[in-house]
Amino acid sequence: MISIWRQPGMRPLVVMTFLGFCGYAVLLPVAPLWAVAGGADTGESGLVNGVLLLFTVLTQLFVPRALRRLGWGPTLVVGMVLLGVPAALLAVSDALGPVLALSAARGVGFGVLTVTGSSAVAALVGTERRGEAIGVYGLAVALPNLVLLPAGPWLAENAGFGVVFAISALPLLAVPAALRLASTLHHTAPDLLAAGGGDADPGDPASTAYRRLLRPTLLLLSVTLAGGAVLTFAPQMVSGTTATAGLFLMGLVAALGRWRAGMLADRYGPQRFLWPLVLLTGLGTALVAWSVAEPVEPLVFLVAMVVVGLAYGGLQNLTLVVAFGAVSRRHHHLASAVWNVGFDAGTALGSVAVGAIAVQASFSSAFWLVACLTVAVLPVALRSPSGAR
Repeated sequence: MISIWRQPGMRPLVVMTFLGFCGYAVLLPVAPLWAVAGGADTGESGLVNGVLLLFTVLTQLFVPRALRRLGWGPTLVVGMVLLGVPAALLAVSDALGPVLALSAARGVGFGVLTVTGSSAVAALVGTERRGEAIGVYGLAVALPNLVLLPAGPWLAENAGFGVVFAISALPLLAVPAALRLASTLHHTAPDLLAAGGGDADPGDPASTAYRRLLRPTLLLLSVTLAGGAVLTFAPQMVSGTTATAGLFLMGLVAALGRWRAGMLADRYGPQRFLWPLVLLTGLGTALVAWSVAEPVEPLVFLVAMVVVGLAYGGLQNLTLVVAFGAVSRRHHHLASAVWNVGFDAGTALGSVAVGAIAVQASFSSAFWLVACLTVAVLPVALRSPSGAR
């Protein structure tokens, strides 16, 4: 059997995804700091990534239509340019207005990258190896987050913001890889663009596809709700050293889990792994709630981050496999868009909800509630899918 790395189109997909996410990850914690350097207060700096995420989600809804009308090449190139050029232009001004405007442009580029990347995986690889391919794609997503998310603030403080802005422009170097990927997709999967561009198929309506995507989306929301809250508030709940170690452990285990879960899904099917990972999400979140209550338990917190990381990475892979398997090939772009919206919406909801509850009560109370919400979707994980394609 041919190595997944030698599958036509996989290498340019991995290069494009890796460079694109490098530009995204390094700025995620640094762009708000840049706004603060320009005089923004804490609340105003919080708008920076809020605007980025808002425009990401809005763009994700329209990427399938852009792919049908413009094709792979123009869509991918526009995404890389909008992700890289505004990032480099941040060096021009640290005033809040320009920073927010450039964050909005980056959100458009990031929305294109996320939807097209996962759509390309489904187009390049057959169903029998889709989980493995999604795992490789997941590594390209996870490694920049693992390294550059914690490194970004350190680089800004010790090497200067200019170095961070230079790294954030790496998506521009991904343009050649994007064009190679587009060329491969044009020859190997021309039906994907044509399938959604003509008249609607009365036997395979989009409304049915949306209904079938509800199950994997709910499962994804449950784990990104917990993961987004932990990623956002770890530095505020525990000491800096413990937070850094915990975030690194979570990122590492999530990357490995996302990679290996795909191979297991190809061999045994994703269904048998969904409910154990939902339980692990609830267990890990409960351990976070316990560890951050007074007195704080650093060792328990680190164990919790490993457990949450395993579920976080594994369910990301498996829910994407389930989403693609739940709809016909003509709706794969739709499945990619819905999955990515669910991911970002869950992350945002976790950050907002836990922050609001923590202000009124405590972080511990907030995470106990999140743990309960996570376990509440267990019946969804246990239910066997119907009508899968």
